[in-house]
Amino acid sequence: MKPMVAIVGRPNVGKSTLFNKISGQRISIVEDTPGVTRDRIYADASWLDKHFTLIDTGGIEPMSKDEILSKMREQAQLAIEMADVVILVVNVKDGVTANDIEVSQMLLKAKKNIVLAVNKCDNIGQPPFEFYEFYNLGLGDPVAISSVNSLGIGDLLDEVTAKFPNDADTEPDEDEIKVAVIGRPNAGKSSLINRIIGEERVIVSNIAGTTRDAIDTRYERDGDKFLFIDTAGIRRKSKVNEAIEKFSVIRAYAAVDRSDVCVIMIDGSEGIAEQDTKIAGYADEKGKACIFVINKWDIVKKNDKTMNEFKYRIRETFAFMPYASMMFISAKTGQRVDKLFDEIKKVNEQHKRRITTGMLNDVINEAVQKQQPPSDKGKRLRIYYGTQVSVAPPTFVLFVNDKDLFHFSYKRFIENQIRENFGFDGTPIVILIRERNKKDQ
Repeated sequence: MKPMVAIVGRPNVGKSTLFNKISGQRISIVEDTPGVTRDRIYADASWLDKHFTLIDTGGIEPMSKDEILSKMREQAQLAIEMADVVILVVNVKDGVTANDIEVSQMLLKAKKNIVLAVNKCDNIGQPPFEFYEFYNLGLGDPVAISSVNSLGIGDLLDEVTAKFPNDADTEPDEDEIKVAVIGRPNAGKSSLINRIIGEERVIVSNIAGTTRDAIDTRYERDGDKFLFIDTAGIRRKSKVNEAIEKFSVIRAYAAVDRSDVCVIMIDGSEGIAEQDTKIAGYADEKGKACIFVINKWDIVKKNDKTMNEFKYRIRETFAFMPYASMMFISAKTGQRVDKLFDEIKKVNEQHKRRITTGMLNDVINEAVQKQQPPSDKGKRLRIYYGTQVSVAPPTFVLFVNDKDLFHFSYKRFIENQIRENFGFDGTPIVILIRERNKKDQ
């Protein structure tokens, strides 16, 4: 497993800015409001030839009684337990505060490898006089950095990577399945991820909008590697008021972009909402393998027709993606959660499946025999041949004599024939039509 590096510190010292700088992406929401980063947020990062997992945490306020703040403190403590190296971020402009002392004592008790980063040393050259005060924390030599101006980051990472365990695997992971868990707020996305990994990885509460960032969780099962991306619930635009919420919606869509498989969570107790179609539509538009996961099935009042009626409603509402598979689960009780892994693996394989040109053309020729291609003013459509040009999603190019003759209904017929013969369950397929040059015909 790759080494883990946790960034901790009291609120508003610049942890998320440093996290974004090291990971090279704008993953953590950076806003000058204490408590913006609520959960542990993961990103892949590297320095020179060493790859590691970076964790951003909510600010630690050791004495706070506030419910969300105390949950954030628990999350930060979990991150510290998991980490191989901890970066404690302090702010040179504030000097050593009582909170800094509390956090550093907490780290010393945990017996972790610690690197002390003194942030907001914004000028090149000698650090300000206040910098030397941080030696009093007893954490060794501090490193002067400015995460906003990118000063001292290289020195910091040299210190961090020097503390990695000798047996750490610092090579990048190529074979993991990236799964975005998307849906409306409070559909149970965080509960599902917590159920899978068996620890409170994401803050779960009934306040809609608790998860503000897209959060990565790595999980290995029977030799298969998964990367679960829990996303902030996507609300209707009219209800997205705060700038922070807007970032969260963008982040959820970005999570879809970088995933292989989208688990679209629907609250079984509330039914399907218009917003669910927008979320699913985005995943379909991006050509992702999709699974509809109907959650909270344990609390739905049922008779022998309930499941079939719900399936029918989903097929009717999401008629534009008939390929998507469907599962009924309870993240709370764990009902059918194990089977979800098999489904994710299956749709991922179909999404990346490639078939030979010979096999494809046999199916196309058979389809043409079954249903004659359309014609117009005496001219009939001719399909010369087809070939698969890419995967994820499977994409086919058909070469024809006149693409204007290739009506939508016939295209759908050809797609159905391809699916009937090769499956492609759970994944969209793309059919592109190309006209052969007249001189080639």
